[in-house]
Amino acid sequence: MSASRTSEVPTLLVKIFGKDRPGITAGLFDTLAAFCVDVVDIEQVVTRGRLVLCALVTEPAAGLEGALRSTVHSWADSMKMQAEIISGHGDNRPRGLGRSLVTVLGHPLTAESTAAVAARIAKTGGNIDRIFRLAKYPVTAVEFAVSGVETEPLRTALVSDAAALGIDIAVVAAGLHRRAQRLVVMDVDSTLIQDEVIELFAAHAGCEDQVAEVTAAAMRGELDFEQSLHARVALLAGLHASVVSKVRGEVRLTPGARTLIRTLKRLGYQVGVVSGGFTQVTDDLKERLGLDFAHANTLEIVDGKLTGRVIGDIVDRAGKARLLRRFAAEAGVPLAQTVAIGDGANDLDMLNAAGLGVAFNAKPVVREAAHTAVNVPFLDTVLYLLGITREEVEAADAHEETDPADPHDEG
Repeated sequence: MSASRTSEVPTLLVKIFGKDRPGITAGLFDTLAAFCVDVVDIEQVVTRGRLVLCALVTEPAAGLEGALRSTVHSWADSMKMQAEIISGHGDNRPRGLGRSLVTVLGHPLTAESTAAVAARIAKTGGNIDRIFRLAKYPVTAVEFAVSGVETEPLRTALVSDAAALGIDIAVVAAGLHRRAQRLVVMDVDSTLIQDEVIELFAAHAGCEDQVAEVTAAAMRGELDFEQSLHARVALLAGLHASVVSKVRGEVRLTPGARTLIRTLKRLGYQVGVVSGGFTQVTDDLKERLGLDFAHANTLEIVDGKLTGRVIGDIVDRAGKARLLRRFAAEAGVPLAQTVAIGDGANDLDMLNAAGLGVAFNAKPVVREAAHTAVNVPFLDTVLYLLGITREEVEAADAHEETDPADPHDEG
């Protein structure tokens, strides 16, 4: 039947609401079945134990609508539910062109910020077709399905409001690609881990303050990364190579890091890291976390001591973007289906090259330039930006033996 003919078909919208319990949905459709109606659409939601069930059905045979209404109301009364039946024609109106998924993260998510997001969507010409909660802790994550406006202008309109509202917002195009296999590539220092590795080495060399000052300036984009790296590494000259194992033991994973990687791997995603830090640490992380890719700078060690130099090409801002492309090619994943996560200015090229670039607790210059920002200290919140719910993560953990406790894992 054509869309124009469908819009002319008489239909009834049957709404049931009240305390949720097993058997309500089956009972309603068993009641409707007696009148030989066809189901056009169904929507059901449960919030704090209260159910709202909507069934859009074709009009029954001539003369039976009154009996259907009476029977549905009687059934609802017997179930201590309320019913409402509205006559009309056809199905839902067609959704507008341009479909996006807007993920909002709040810690907490306030009514004020939710109102502002909804108002901004409406102002862009978008319509909210569906709202779904992805997680209730450690943050509240809600997904809005929006139609009627293209993704890029919607993202521009919403992301600019996020910081002022105290929330994080991600806007991605809806479609099958969201469920396709992806590649996720992360920065390491202050992203996958809580530390700056070079500062851990510097603490053993007695020059932590000097190195930290240069690191901060480089991450803000005030210094050329390669020059700053050489300057910092030079301060480590003479340090005994045994410090490497000590630094590995001092590295602290970001809260949620292990959950993020474990969940992505279960879904068939490939996961990698690129770092302006050192292979002496990233190789260990790759093995320990089961990563697919890892690339970083390498500290030169001669006669059991650090020389104060690095070997080979420097992994800098441009290098991280090149590595993202290389990993994507090796993984057989289109660049549009890659996700990059980072916090510093040297991550910007990588974040912008990826299909989705996530600034994680990032410097202001990075938050402003990335596709989206996450400003809560839980790395696994990135899962919600991919449409993965907290319940799905927990269910997978409950049905599959997880890794033994790791003293490095803070989340």
